[in-house]
Amino acid sequence: MATENEIATKKYRRARWITLSLAAIVGLLGVIVFLGVGRWLVVQDPLEKAQAILVLSGGMPFRAEEAARLYREGYAPKVWLTHSAEPGATLSAMGLSYISEDAYNVRVLTHEGVPPSAIRLLHPDILNTADEISIASEALAQEKGSAVIIVTSKVHTRRARILWHRLAARQGTAIVRATSDDPFEPGRWWRTTADALDVVREVLGILNAWAGMPLRPER
Repeated sequence: MATENEIATKKYRRARWITLSLAAIVGLLGVIVFLGVGRWLVVQDPLEKAQAILVLSGGMPFRAEEAARLYREGYAPKVWLTHSAEPGATLSAMGLSYISEDAYNVRVLTHEGVPPSAIRLLHPDILNTADEISIASEALAQEKGSAVIIVTSKVHTRRARILWHRLAARQGTAIVRATSDDPFEPGRWWRTTADALDVVREVLGILNAWAGMPLRPER
């Protein structure tokens, strides 16, 4: 018969083997998640005709260029822009003039063949993507449309889709599209500081959206 020491040794070895196996599984899953999160963040919806093409703030000039391409291809008769409250408000308080991002986006759009009459600046001012989704859904309801194409950067597409489903799904359908010339590399996102920071920001933003958006920007 096995002695108590032998039994204890066997139990210890078994427990250590189980612990190491679990650690290896967790480590493997961590590597899979780490390598795959960049691709997971990028989503594309099939293109359909829509009421308008919404250019989310940021990613200039790529997002406006993509919106112009979709406009020229006839997917929507209008392009919607948003106006960010910052940094214009802070600079104005300092007595400094600021040419807003939407003003440059208008220039890009017209340069790429979108007539000024087809461009609409949505109000009020926005601070984040959730604000943009909210005012776009209101504009869609005002114009009695059923769908809007949302143009944004690759890494931002999943969060934009999640926010639409959370905040505006009752107002209509969002067709989320990534910019064609976006330099983001989803399969190698850890190789550059810019891509890594984008991934971290998007993951945190998605977690915040899933949690009911307890974290909100300062106003």
